[in-house]
Amino acid sequence: MSGRPDLTRSEAEERASLLGPAAYEVTLDLTGDDGRFRSDTLVRFTATPGASTFIEATTAELHEVVLNGRPLDAASVSDGYRIRLDGLDAENELLVVSTREYTNTGEGLHRFVDPVDGEAYLYTEFAVAEANRVYAVFDQPDLKASVRFTITAPDHWSVLSNAPTPEPHPAASGTAVWAFETGPVISSYIVAIIAGPYASWRSSATSRDGREVPLGLFTRESLAQYAEPEVMFELVQGGLAFYEDAFGVPYPYGKYDQVFVPEYNWGAMENVGAVTFNEGYLFRSRVSDARREQRAIVVLHELSHMWFGNSVTMRWWNDLWLNESFATWASTLATSRVTEFTDVWATFATDEKTHAAEQDQLPSTHPIVAEIHDLGDVEVNFDAITYDKGASVLKQLVAWVGLEAFQRGVGAYLARHSGGNATLADLLVELEGASGRDLADWSAKWLETAGVNTLRLEVETDAAGLVTAARVVQTAAASHPTLRPHRVAIGSYDDVDGSLERVHRVELDVDGASTDVPELVGRPRPALLLVNDDDLTYAKVRLDEPSFAVARDRLSDLVDPVARAVVFGSAWDGVRDAEIPAADFVRLVVANVGHETQSAARGLALSRLELAVSRYLADHHRDVLAEEAADAVWALAELAPEGSDAQLQFVKAFTRLACVPAHADVLESLAGGETRLPGLVVDLDLRWEITIARAALGAATDDEVDAALAADDTAKGRQLAETARAARPDQAVKDAAWRRVATDTTLSNDLARAIADGWQRTTDPSLLAGTADDYLALLERVWAERSFTMASLIVRRLFPAPVVDAGLAGRVRAWLDVHDEPAPLHRLVAEQLSELERALAARDRDATTA
Repeated sequence: MSGRPDLTRSEAEERASLLGPAAYEVTLDLTGDDGRFRSDTLVRFTATPGASTFIEATTAELHEVVLNGRPLDAASVSDGYRIRLDGLDAENELLVVSTREYTNTGEGLHRFVDPVDGEAYLYTEFAVAEANRVYAVFDQPDLKASVRFTITAPDHWSVLSNAPTPEPHPAASGTAVWAFETGPVISSYIVAIIAGPYASWRSSATSRDGREVPLGLFTRESLAQYAEPEVMFELVQGGLAFYEDAFGVPYPYGKYDQVFVPEYNWGAMENVGAVTFNEGYLFRSRVSDARREQRAIVVLHELSHMWFGNSVTMRWWNDLWLNESFATWASTLATSRVTEFTDVWATFATDEKTHAAEQDQLPSTHPIVAEIHDLGDVEVNFDAITYDKGASVLKQLVAWVGLEAFQRGVGAYLARHSGGNATLADLLVELEGASGRDLADWSAKWLETAGVNTLRLEVETDAAGLVTAARVVQTAAASHPTLRPHRVAIGSYDDVDGSLERVHRVELDVDGASTDVPELVGRPRPALLLVNDDDLTYAKVRLDEPSFAVARDRLSDLVDPVARAVVFGSAWDGVRDAEIPAADFVRLVVANVGHETQSAARGLALSRLELAVSRYLADHHRDVLAEEAADAVWALAELAPEGSDAQLQFVKAFTRLACVPAHADVLESLAGGETRLPGLVVDLDLRWEITIARAALGAATDDEVDAALAADDTAKGRQLAETARAARPDQAVKDAAWRRVATDTTLSNDLARAIADGWQRTTDPSLLAGTADDYLALLERVWAERSFTMASLIVRRLFPAPVVDAGLAGRVRAWLDVHDEPAPLHRLVAEQLSELERALAARDRDATTA
């Protein structure tokens, strides 16, 4: 995109075979405010004598290129993205002097001006291969190198990188120079620079080898009041001790900074010793316990990468899952051990595993170890297969080999490959040695094939209700027919003093199409038999009819939160597979969510209720059930304990379910104080949610939106005001919002997202239907001209997803038939079509509901 060539795997392998160790000295001048900055790179590297290769350097102007003392003609050796290097010596020195551009897309070196104080804040995001936007670099993960930065910036700024921050030296008027020591030898995608007048806090953690590791926390000055340094430091201190004990390897770097940065595309990024976080994890208002749990998981996810991913890094991007799956699994384990969120595995069962299964049933599904031909393939593989399915499969592997053996194998892997690059095969060698298990077949079936299996328990009983036969039946989709080995538990649940409690459990290895469960034979059939109890394996689960009937009617009586999560996930799968009517699912949630005690499970149930109402209900009763669902959730808010987490979640869910004028009136009364829920404060964020909901219903006036913005004239407030304005049910408003996101190249990533969110927000999907042809017509041009972040944002967020219409599906299908390339674009559009077809099938199934 934008003319930049994508590095291919074959190019990377060839270059790695020619080059040896490298070291960079990078000098940056960040004092200008014209959208550009000066970048000088001096790189020393070894090479095969006489070899030719290239170095990546995305430049606005290339002033000078000198190779081994020989000036090269910049115009002839560079295309603006790569510099050709011919006739290399055994020892080489390359100087590249250039002018670069800041971005507003969250890629490369992002520049943001805070409207509160007018100050500029900078940060880098170099994954997947964006370091070359800032300095000349061999931008691939297996060419690890050290970087030494010398940075000139305004003298009132803080400047951070992977190495400890030095004392600045005064320079020209109002500026200073930060001359960093040489940083650690790492991959280019985890190099980082953060610069600006960030507020800061300091602490430390004690490593198992006796070192005091300095800890830092940084936010924009205008957000400093929301930093919660005690929470952030405590998470790192607990996590660092946990990982050191689990892996037997000390923390590998000299410091650990956490930096909240504006307009960030991801949740966070594991830059060595300088982790960047999305400012959405700075809580300006009260949030649910589920949101706090999610932040804890993210903090511990990034921390785990310091060992797995940063110290030991994949050789090429096909093993990206090794980084992300491991961090997702490890952070969930750590969260369960070192935080208050001890039920986090229930969240994992309903959230991560469900997302994984959803992704795994798209036409774009791929093996966990994906085929990555070039960088374009990598960008679209930051998905639920790479993160959530991989983590689910690791959880299954841990159940199979045992946690102690797994951690021992990981520790051996980290020790053996410390500071280097490794592959899946390297990890499997250590896990086999620690566990005594042969993992070749397991790897082939779990990591190298796509698709999700379905497990069903078939049970036969006699007249007395005793089990005479029981078997687990495993099936697979015809498109991905692999049957896999599973370590599963089967729980027997019966009534105990009014609750459904587990009275018996059997754990076994399941393999092939059918596996007998002799341990159940001769026992009385319980009220509920739960396949995949304790959520050990990755699979879709289907309950037998008597068990499902009990689960549907008594879900809230299940004491174990993980068991509730498995049942709920099974029901949601059934709706999405058009096996269970969406109306039944709506009733299941409404009847049980008020009794749910776990915040994350409650929040996930409510979010899936919203999706079922908006996309999966049949036409003949959608409006009635949508209004009833919203009314029921409001009633739950009124009944919830004063000031409780449940009360907050129900009120916020009501703002998203509100669909008739009476609901807009309730929200107006709540915001104005005429309606009061004891213990509920209509704070900054809740007021915005009310305003946006009322705007989507056509009830919020200009003055109402303006008043909300006046009370919160910040970057976030301005984005939310754009969302509210674009949410209005007016055709001209909707069309203008769509065009802005599609065509205005000055919009930042976050502003484009905010407008697109408002455009999608509607109770009348017909308002979005008219953009479908324009959407299909612009896709190729957008993909060719915009960066990956902005192009993918447009492809995903400007698709009229609320329009569930067979005619739209046909037009998208016809477009895909004649647009096989570029493959990443085809994939993103095909995913939208798949979800549309799933919604159509779900509506057809729901139409049969009495």
